[in-house]
Amino acid sequence: MARRTKEEAAATRDSILDAAEKLFVEQGVSRTTLQHIATQAGVTRGAIYWHFDDKGALFNAMMERVTLPFECALSSLGKSDATTVLADLRQYFIEIFRVTETNPQARRVLEIASLKVEFVSEMDAVRVRRRQSKGEMMEQVVERLKLAQAGGQIRADVDPQLLATGLWALMDGLIRNWMFEPTSFSLIDLGGNMIGTMLDGIRTR
Repeated sequence: MARRTKEEAAATRDSILDAAEKLFVEQGVSRTTLQHIATQAGVTRGAIYWHFDDKGALFNAMMERVTLPFECALSSLGKSDATTVLADLRQYFIEIFRVTETNPQARRVLEIASLKVEFVSEMDAVRVRRRQSKGEMMEQVVERLKLAQAGGQIRADVDPQLLATGLWALMDGLIRNWMFEPTSFSLIDLGGNMIGTMLDGIRTR
């Protein structure tokens, strides 16, 4: 009986998070109340408070249960060597675009985190997570570019930190533009070609 109650509680929690995710996408975080979420989930506000202290805690729990696209394949970069690093970097960014374009939940949460939330008070955790994820990614990309440079794969005059910043800006800007008009272009195809063009431009000849 206790196990069933625990499973029921977990199911209720998931239904609340699902409802919040749906409403945050449709009407933004600030315009969505706990009552809206309760009605959408078919529960009482008391049930929400049983699981979450407030809307900020609910929002953060929604974010925590999803791996964001730019976090999805970060570990793969550590497996590169000097001869494969540029191809591996391109594939890493393509994987970010693939997850964004083909994983509905990851796309919804990324859209909420990028376009549908004001980074104030209790909602600031998502900005902290984004900053940490960006820092980890930048560190890995810079390290890989330095490896490629040491191996003679890219020009000696290339600044790895500057290039990594440019790759992040390209990826982030392209995803934001795609989220506004998802049917206007293929994120995977265009993103892969743009990243490839940028990386080809720094190769040694």
